[in-house]
Amino acid sequence: MSEGLRERKKRETRLRISDIATGLFLARGFDNVTVAEVARTADVSVNTVFNYFATKEDLLFDRQDEVEELPSKVVRERGPGESAAEALRRDFLDALDTRHWRYGFHEGSDDFARMLGASPSLAARVREMNERREQALARTLADEVDADSDDLTPRLVAAQICATLHTLMTYTVQRMLAGESTDTIAPDLREQAGHAFRLLESGIGDYCIRWEDIPRAGGADTSRAIP
Repeated sequence: MSEGLRERKKRETRLRISDIATGLFLARGFDNVTVAEVARTADVSVNTVFNYFATKEDLLFDRQDEVEELPSKVVRERGPGESAAEALRRDFLDALDTRHWRYGFHEGSDDFARMLGASPSLAARVREMNERREQALARTLADEVDADSDDLTPRLVAAQICATLHTLMTYTVQRMLAGESTDTIAPDLREQAGHAFRLLESGIGDYCIRWEDIPRAGGADTSRAIP
């Protein structure tokens, strides 16, 4: 078997195990399903499960790295003239319009939230993920503006951005848990998101705006983002 085919089959096996585990967890509750049951349903050994997933929680959070890296990725890929807040507002609204899972606005996110709330270990994992996401964003902002090591600004900005995203996501899930559909919530959520990001931008302004390729009067240096 070629290296490429072997890696593809490993990815497919990993995804299949995770999907089966997630289905079991949603149906019966995370704490009521054992790794042995996941393995049996997926027709693999328990050792095979642990070869792909270090912990039971990892079976559910198979996209953990992607979730933690998301705000940093959006900031790094922002367009010319875009600040960090503007880039994240654009990405949030795109996810809202497309019902993409990355900010929790999609069908089934209420069931996922119920499962998380019923399991202390999952709730603890989510808190850890949120902390690591904020820390990663702070490092990205510091790199993008070439901040000094003792500059607290990247950490302060990252905390405000992540708090805004978390508040919007929590607001969404609470309404879904109350029985509202995504189609019903969407118009108001767009309005609330606009308000939230305006408040955010009034505080952090054009922090981490990308000046590359934007002409500046008087030939000023545009080679780096500025705080």
